[in-house]
Amino acid sequence: MNTKLPITDAHYKCVEDYVENQPLTTYQKASARAIEAFNDLKFSVRIHFGLYSILNQSGESWPFLHMNYQKKAEYMQLINRFCPVNFDAEKWIAFFKQSGAKGVAFTAKHHEGFSLFDTDTRVHRRINWNAPGGPCLEECNTAFSVMESPFKRDIVKELCDAAHRHGLAIDLYYSHPDWYDADFAPFCSHPMTTTDQQELMSLEEYEESLGFPFKYHGSINDEQAYERMMTRHRRQIEELLTHYGKIDMLCFDMWLGKKVWPALRDTLFYARSLQKDCMFRARGIGNYGDYYTPERFIPDAPENTDMPWMVIHPLGRSFSYDKNASDYKGAGWIIQNLLDCTSKGGNFMVGIGPDATGAFHPEAIKQMEEAGRWLNINGQAIYGTRMLDRFYYQDHFKDGSATYYCVPKDRSCIYGISFGVMPHPLNLSRLLGDQAKIELLTPEGFIPVEPTKKDDRLEISVLDSRAAYGGDSFCAKVLRITR
Repeated sequence: MNTKLPITDAHYKCVEDYVENQPLTTYQKASARAIEAFNDLKFSVRIHFGLYSILNQSGESWPFLHMNYQKKAEYMQLINRFCPVNFDAEKWIAFFKQSGAKGVAFTAKHHEGFSLFDTDTRVHRRINWNAPGGPCLEECNTAFSVMESPFKRDIVKELCDAAHRHGLAIDLYYSHPDWYDADFAPFCSHPMTTTDQQELMSLEEYEESLGFPFKYHGSINDEQAYERMMTRHRRQIEELLTHYGKIDMLCFDMWLGKKVWPALRDTLFYARSLQKDCMFRARGIGNYGDYYTPERFIPDAPENTDMPWMVIHPLGRSFSYDKNASDYKGAGWIIQNLLDCTSKGGNFMVGIGPDATGAFHPEAIKQMEEAGRWLNINGQAIYGTRMLDRFYYQDHFKDGSATYYCVPKDRSCIYGISFGVMPHPLNLSRLLGDQAKIELLTPEGFIPVEPTKKDDRLEISVLDSRAAYGGDSFCAKVLRITR
């Protein structure tokens, strides 16, 4: 099997010059059992939550890089306001399950450096953005975690416990870079990027991206800092893999660069020893990863790799909270993207984020629950299925509608899921011959459907009143095709 990343993967390009194309022979990737479970999921939900949620800002923590010094200082003080009074892990997980999700991803720590779990690691140097003469380093001794906020509850633990109770797979997001901890400079967009830093961009390029000059004082890239950085990085990964039960996926993000790759690689060996079935996202670790995530797009065709993949796409404009109801794309968008990914052998993960109180937007709830009602009836044609064929997986029509094909693992039938206007002309002879048996999935089960011969194709009308629930805002119906 070819389990390497596609060479077109944008995040692979960031590490291909220093991460081995072929992992060391002593390294063990996730087991076949873990890969099978990953490929069975098909639909999951992705939650971004952090200090940025207090600002209701789009783009998670990324806008921090474009703030002036005063705003940066104010941003890092948001920890003193973090108190999501409406957060209820049990209700969250019940909502995800009602929406048809089989897994949940959650931000244990985004780039801003705020940990939503109880960590015993400490930050020893940070940036004083309001220092006279410009930002400079200062000594500190803080975890910069939710336990130091007014909330004082381990959100990751509560969510993991609830997910375990309800049988949802757990995917913990963890950012390699940390913008609060100055020891992580000068790696990967850290706001204390230095002139001698060539891992990602030069200071001049960074200043140009910000639109104003950047001042800094003091050495920030000494060997002791690198050692502290990687020790803290490894310890936090250890905490996530030892304090919260079985973790199905560890969702790494970004990268740290060539200088510390040997230490990061050692961390991967250690992490694998802690949970052998945990799937590692490939960002920052190349082909040491077990799965990859096309972001905000679906590949045009099945990728030329056997490495498992999952598209991640926000339901609104951003993975974090979006206050505008009109930005949410609709239940039909969720289902069609899920069908598209499933037919190509991948998974689909939709992103939503809570507001500062821990509540989701009513429009997001409405659309997710509508998708869940459709999946409650039609999910047998989605969950646990596999791609029909790398070269035949969809039919598209001029009116924008389409039929997506997949098969159960025993390949005992073909599922054809028609999305859009009915009827669709299906070339069933190409699938199973002229003697194919066709059934429509309804709330009462499968019922026979008689196709109409038209030229060399068979046309199927599925407008029967007993037809399966298609959603309030979209129409998608499941056909089972057997010999």
